[in-house]
Amino acid sequence: MMLYPSMSSLLKRINSRYLLVNVIAKRSRDISEEAEQNDEHLDKKPVSIAIDQLAKGEFTAVPARHEAE
Repeated sequence: MMLYPSMSSLLKRINSRYLLVNVIAKRSRDISEEAEQNDEHLDKKPVSIAIDQLAKGEFTAVPARHEAE
């Protein structure tokens, strides 16, 4: 079974599997919240939408900068 987009293509955009899972989870929560606020029905699951958006380059991960206390 071939999945699209492939894991290797997603890892080219975000080079850590751990970070990839977290970024997609965060984006899918945002998509779900936006749809709920706007009373929209999603045809696809939020996770699938987030993966597609990442594959298309519509968003990426930006490392957090921790300020020295």
